[in-house]
Amino acid sequence: MEEQGFPAGRILAVANQKGGVGKTTTAINVATSLALAGRRVLLVDVDPQGNLTSGVGLKGHRAVGGTIYEALMTDAAPDAFLLATQVQNLSLIPADRDLTGAEIELVSVPQREHRLRRVLEPLRARFDLIFIDCPPSLGLLTLNALVAADAVLIPLHCEYFALEGLADLVGTLRRVRGALNPSLDIEGVLLTMYDDRTKLGHLVARDVREFFKEKVFNTIIPRNVRLGEAPSHGMPAVLYDAKSRGAAAYVALAQEMLARHAA
Repeated sequence: MEEQGFPAGRILAVANQKGGVGKTTTAINVATSLALAGRRVLLVDVDPQGNLTSGVGLKGHRAVGGTIYEALMTDAAPDAFLLATQVQNLSLIPADRDLTGAEIELVSVPQREHRLRRVLEPLRARFDLIFIDCPPSLGLLTLNALVAADAVLIPLHCEYFALEGLADLVGTLRRVRGALNPSLDIEGVLLTMYDDRTKLGHLVARDVREFFKEKVFNTIIPRNVRLGEAPSHGMPAVLYDAKSRGAAAYVALAQEMLARHAA
C-alpha cells in the first residue's frame, strides 16, 4: 500500500447526514475492491440499522468481544471485535440494534467523542485502510467517526436536494477540526445514483464540481439495479455481478483513490 502512496492505517469516515445517498453501498464496494487488489481493509459499522453488517453477509454475527456497541462502551482489546468476511483481506467490526442505545449512553461517558478513536488507533498497524460507515445523522456516533477519521468520503445523490444540508455537514467538519480533530480532511466527494439521461443529473454534477473543485472524484456511480440487489444476497455488488455498471464504477473508484495517493 505504501508504494501506492497510502499511509498505512488510513481511516476514512463515509458520511452524509442525508439518508439514501449510497453511504453503505459505497463503503462495502470500494472496501471490497481494495481488498481484492491486495489491500488489508477493515469495515466498521456504526449505524444502528446494521446495513453494512448484513450487506457483507454477517447479519446477526458477533465477534468474540461482541459488536461495535461493546467496543464503544467497554475497554476490551479492539482485536476482540474483528470478524473475517467472505472476502480475503476484508474484516468487519459488526453492528446490531444494541447500538441504538449508545447514542444516549455515551452522553455521560468521559471523552465520549473519542471512544471510537480509542478502538481504531491500535488497529492502524493491522490494516491499510479502515472505512467507517456512519448513520444518516450528525449525532454522537457520526461525531465519533469524524474524530477517529483522517478524512471524510462524502457520497452525494445526484438529485435536486443534493446540496441541501451539505452546508450543515461542511459546518460540522469545520467544528470538529476546530475542537476535536485538527487534521480532518475531505478525502473526496462521490456523485452517486447518477442518471446521464436527465438534465438534472448534469446540473447537479456541475454544481457539485463548482463547489468542491478537485475534491470531487472523476468516477461517478450510476443508477444500477445490481447495486440495489446485492445487499439482499449478503454480497458486495463487485462480487454479486462484477460486470455490472455499478460494480465497474466502484472498482474504478478504488483505482482512482489509489492513484490520488500515489501522486
